Amino acid sequence: MLVREDTVFPPSFLTHSAYWPEWVLIIVIVAVLWYRTRKTGLNKIPTVGYSAPLLSYITAFRFNANGHELLQEGYDKYKPGLFKIAMWDQWFVTATGTQLISDILKAPDDVLSINQGIYQFLQAEYTMGPSITQNPYHIPLILSQLTRRLSGILDDIHSEVVAAFHGVVPEKSSEWIKLSPQLTVEKIICRVSNRVFVGAPTYLDDGYQRLNIEFAVNVLQRARKISRFPGVLHPIVGPLLTTLPSQLMRQTKYLAPIIEERRKQLQEHGDDWEKPNDMLMWLMETAQEEELSTANLARRILVLNFTSIHTSSKTFTYALYDLAANPEMHKVDSFLRESQRIHGLNFASMRRVALKPFTFSNGVTIPAGTTVACCTKPVHQDSAIYDHPDVFDPLRFIDVRKDQGPQKMVSTSLDYLPFSHGPHACPGRFFVSAELKTMLAHIVVSYDVKFEDGQGFPPDRFMAESCIPGPAMVMFRKRRVAD
Repeated sequence: MLVREDTVFPPSFLTHSAYWPEWVLIIVIVAVLWYRTRKTGLNKIPTVGYSAPLLSYITAFRFNANGHELLQEGYDKYKPGLFKIAMWDQWFVTATGTQLISDILKAPDDVLSINQGIYQFLQAEYTMGPSITQNPYHIPLILSQLTRRLSGILDDIHSEVVAAFHGVVPEKSSEWIKLSPQLTVEKIICRVSNRVFVGAPTYLDDGYQRLNIEFAVNVLQRARKISRFPGVLHPIVGPLLTTLPSQLMRQTKYLAPIIEERRKQLQEHGDDWEKPNDMLMWLMETAQEEELSTANLARRILVLNFTSIHTSSKTFTYALYDLAANPEMHKVDSFLRESQRIHGLNFASMRRVALKPFTFSNGVTIPAGTTVACCTKPVHQDSAIYDHPDVFDPLRFIDVRKDQGPQKMVSTSLDYLPFSHGPHACPGRFFVSAELKTMLAHIVVSYDVKFEDGQGFPPDRFMAESCIPGPAMVMFRKRRVAD
């Protein structure tokens, strides 16, 4: 068949590049509406905000900026009970009341998975790598090695806290020094933690510290961006939005010489040499097959830095604000415990993903694939549980249970959930507690602390279900001894 050269064909939507943006938009809209309108099996659970397929994205937008308001509304309306909130990529089911929280805590891991809940929240497949989700061997290692050996490294923690504070807050005799607590605390926690994670001299390297702090910040930032897309699009947008490859490459360069030297010692001497007493060594002794690669060992140290730096730095920043506002501090455990209660970092936590249909004790069933969590900060601010819950009382937990004695920072219960509760309570809380109590005790002994003149406790900032300390400047001065 012959066709004249001047014949003009109408452009095709499928072939003409000018129409590609429209087709991409149409595909995305169809995918989004299908994702939201497909049967979820959650109709019996009341909704906070909009539940209609398209309008629910208004709620998702609101949740991203003010999730705390929606969670508090659900807690106030439906306690004890369940409610759901529309998020960008899924429905978020939240449990209130001790019985329903107990239901979640008692559920077997093959029914309600805590690992899947955490890794889904962090979009860990993209922000940390699939090997972290497939083989989280570092989690039991925290309990079996780090916690068990904690008493043997307390002196190291203390000496590093003293050195780290002296580096950023010189003990001058009379001058007040103005500091940003968040930046200062991140640097100190990174330094102290990595003395235990990788040892000298790497933990003192400024570039190494900046990298691990940067990674800790990026994980949540990137996870939130990925979560704004429907789940069906995550395999596409996840690799585009993650910063993991470049950060892992940099981390591997820092740790490769250390790992190779330790491998050489293991090959030549077996166990008959003075092995370093740090997390990297414990990882090398525990890892199997591909997890023994230098890159994968470096990846685990990155992940451990995220868990150490992110939560601990925010928690201690709040503690510093509380100390500046309430300098009459006497009991470190009670002070930190109260600071965590009143400034909890999450309005909802203890996430689980249902791997199988799960029925609560109230008869409501959630289908497989559902994300469920518990209200946490609303519990800590419930006047039915705590007297004057909005008041910071540094001695609140001294005599709260006279039959059991004062409660420690690491103690958990259905009414106190910063570290979760039950068999999956945070395995690193003992290390975190030792680290933060050592830091706070050193500050109280060594420095006077106050807010910058004219400033007070800054308002919180919110993102989704998370609560983070607002910016403020805190003044430090070498502590004056009374005459």
